[in-house]
Amino acid sequence: MKIQYAKINIRRAGLILIDNVNAIIAEYETAGYSLTLRQVYYQLVSRDLIENSEKSYKHVGNLISNGRLAGLIDWQAIEDRTRTLRRLPHWETPAEIVKGAASQYRRNLWEGQNRYCEVWVEKDALIGIVEQSAERLDCPCFSCRGYTSQTEMWNAAMRFAGKANEGHECVLIHMGDHDPSGIDMTRDIRERLAMFGASVAVKRIALNMPQIEEYSPPPNPAKETDSRAAGYIAKYGNSSWELDALEPRALDALITAAIKSNLDQKKYSRAIKKQEAERKSITALLPLIDNNI
Repeated sequence: MKIQYAKINIRRAGLILIDNVNAIIAEYETAGYSLTLRQVYYQLVSRDLIENSEKSYKHVGNLISNGRLAGLIDWQAIEDRTRTLRRLPHWETPAEIVKGAASQYRRNLWEGQNRYCEVWVEKDALIGIVEQSAERLDCPCFSCRGYTSQTEMWNAAMRFAGKANEGHECVLIHMGDHDPSGIDMTRDIRERLAMFGASVAVKRIALNMPQIEEYSPPPNPAKETDSRAAGYIAKYGNSSWELDALEPRALDALITAAIKSNLDQKKYSRAIKKQEAERKSITALLPLIDNNI
C-alpha cells in the first residue's frame, strides 16, 4: 500500500535506489518473505549498489522513510519485528470460532520422537523468518536478544531437563552473528544450561565460516572494543559478519535441514495424518452449531 503523506524532493540517485529497494521487496514477497530494514540494506550491499558502512545504513534508513512518506514504497513491505501491537482475538459468531479452531487445531507433531528440539536466534529482528521456518515443522523457537537473561536460561534448562526425564535427547539449534560476542554466545548458552543441570546438545548452524565462504555476506570490521575481540581476531581476522546479511532463503534452508536431521520422518508423517483427521472431526461439528444459532 503506497500512500503519499508529504511532498519530498528526492534526488535522481535516491529514486534509482528506491527502485532497487522495491525490486528487492517484490522478489522476496514472491517467495513469501517480508524483510526488515537491515535485511533490505544488506541486499543492497550484496548487490554492490551501496557501500557497507554505518553512514550508508543511516542513509538507506532515511531514504526508505522519505520514500514511504512520498508514496514511493509500500508501507506494509518492511517489518519492524521488535515492536508489535498485542491484542485479544474476536469472533462474530460461535460458528466462526469453530471454523478457526479447526484450522488452528494442532497436535504435538513430535509425539513419539526420540529427540526434542528448539531453535534459538541471537537477534529479535530475525525471529519472523526463524519462526516461519520452525513452525512449518512444529519446532519451538526463541529470540535470545543477545546474551540470554538468567531467568530465561534457567527456564530453558528446566524445560530441557523435563524433556530429558521423559526420555528425549535434547537439541538446541543456535544462530548468531559471526563476531566476537556472537560466537561467544553459543559457548555461553552451552555452559549455563549445563550449570543448571540440563543435558542439551547445542549445535551452532549459523553464521559459521562455511556459510560465509559459500554466500559471501558483506563483512564488517570486528569491534575491537568488544572484550572478546582479541581471541576472535587471532582466530578469524579483523572481519565480522552479521546473520541479517544471510538471505532469508538460505537461512530458511539451514533451519529446515537442521530440524529435519533430528526428526523420525515416518513418525512425523503419521502425526500429521492424525492431526488432519482430527481437524475434520472438528469441522463436522459446524452443521450442529449453525442449526442452534
